[in-house]
Amino acid sequence: MTLYILIAAVAAFGLLPAYVATRPDTFRVQRTVLIEAPPERIFPYLEDLRKFSQWSPYEQLDPAMARTYSGARKGKGAVYEWSGNSKVGKGRMEIAQTAPPSMVVIRLDFVRPFETQNIVEFTLQPEAARTRVTWAMRGANPYLAKLIQLVFSMDRMVGRDFEAGLESLKSLTERRATGALPRLASAG
Repeated sequence: MTLYILIAAVAAFGLLPAYVATRPDTFRVQRTVLIEAPPERIFPYLEDLRKFSQWSPYEQLDPAMARTYSGARKGKGAVYEWSGNSKVGKGRMEIAQTAPPSMVVIRLDFVRPFETQNIVEFTLQPEAARTRVTWAMRGANPYLAKLIQLVFSMDRMVGRDFEAGLESLKSLTERRATGALPRLASAG
């Protein structure tokens, strides 16, 4: 009986590398939200990397994170570099392409906790008085990532962050679209 269990275990571990190798060589994570605002009101929060701090879920993970901006002020050539704790790591974003007010494409390079190069795309599609905003990320899926994804779903982990960010962007731009600003407590 023990011999059969040992043989089954060896066979399973022998098949695991073959199975992992069959997984896709690229990945894509994507989330979408409908925002009650025109694309022109939303687009400035995507083409200006300095405005990411107002809605991006990643900005809240390390308040002491070091940030550097360079290149163009906004749009193509704008660069944002960061270095922070283990939750945010270290990396660089550069806007590679824009098509106002419908698209922003960003090259996203992580240095830490691991090196990766990905493409981030924001697309804005008007739908009557609303805008469908899609946040997508795609990139290579090397063998080690494929192995890790057998246990941890990248779509689920990163997708949750995208959902939180899009909801924050929605709240920010819908509030601005209606002219409603947060009320301040009176001193009286």
